[in-house]
Amino acid sequence: MNSFEASDIVEIAIRIEENGSNFYKFAEQIAKQEDAKKLFADLAKAEVAHKKFFEGIFAKMEKHNPTESYDGEYGSYLRNYVDNNIIFTKEAMDKELAKVKDTVTAIDFAIRRELDSILYYHEIKRLVPPAQHEAIEQIIDEERKHYSLLTEVKKRYCA
Repeated sequence: MNSFEASDIVEIAIRIEENGSNFYKFAEQIAKQEDAKKLFADLAKAEVAHKKFFEGIFAKMEKHNPTESYDGEYGSYLRNYVDNNIIFTKEAMDKELAKVKDTVTAIDFAIRRELDSILYYHEIKRLVPPAQHEAIEQIIDEERKHYSLLTEVKKRYCA
C-alpha cells in the first residue's frame, strides 16, 4: 500500500517552491551587485512560476483524501513536514543562511537545495502508484532546469 498519492507530493512541491521563493527574495536583499540582485529576483519569479506549474498539475489530479481527526489536519501535516523536515527547512535556513553573506554563497545554498529537491522527488516517487509517476517526473524536470541555471550562473561568478 502506498503512503502518499502523487497529489500529496505535488502539494509538498508547492510548499517547497514557496519556501524557495522566500530564500531568493532574501538573497536578492543581501546581494551587492545589480546583476546578482536581478538574478535572485528572476529566480524568485521562477519559483513562483514553478509553484503555478505545480498548482496546475495538482488541479488536474485525483486528490488523496485521507481520514482526518479535524478538517485540514492532513494539509497541516504536509505543510509542517516540508517546513520542518525537508529542503528549505527552518533549521537549515537558520543555520545555513547565517553563512550566506554574498552572491556565491547564496548560489551554493540554492544549488544544494535544488539537488535536495531532485533527490527527494526521486525517492518519494517510489511511494506513489506507477500511474502517477509522470506528475512526479514533471516536478523533477522543473527542478533540474533550476539546478542547471544556477550551476551556469555560478561559473560566471567564480571565473
